Amino acid sequence: MPNILLTRIDNRLVHGQVGVTWVNHLGANLIVVANDEVAEDEVQQDLMEMVLPEAIGVRFFSIQTTADIIHDAAEDQYIFLVVKTPQDVLRLVQGGVPIDRVNIGNMHYSEGKTQIYSTVSVDDTDKEAFRKLKEHGVKLEVRRVPDERPDDIYKFL
Repeated sequence: MPNILLTRIDNRLVHGQVGVTWVNHLGANLIVVANDEVAEDEVQQDLMEMVLPEAIGVRFFSIQTTADIIHDAAEDQYIFLVVKTPQDVLRLVQGGVPIDRVNIGNMHYSEGKTQIYSTVSVDDTDKEAFRKLKEHGVKLEVRRVPDERPDDIYKFL
């Protein structure tokens, strides 16, 4: 069983808050970015690696590759799994990745989305993904930083 400490939805993926604050809080030594586009984009990967301390490893995999190899993680890898969307989390769960808790940190507002929390905007496809994750028994919390009180996403939907 892989040591997945936390899965976070953050459409910015890896940035200072994720790479320092959350990593330190969790005690993670590896960030796995599961995103189809970033897995193929070395420029984005390089930019994300720049914000990480040297002691923290980072891997960039597609959603499918993550599902295929996460069970091969070493016992001493303490994984912080970062994705862009609730649909990505749902695909991982459906692919057999053992995710029981998801932190929703940042989902930017865009056309067609409704802001439900200061840092979270959703559309109908996001809501549907959240409902399906709940059916899979995944706990969903909104929390930007570790010292903030988590809120249950369902009270906002």
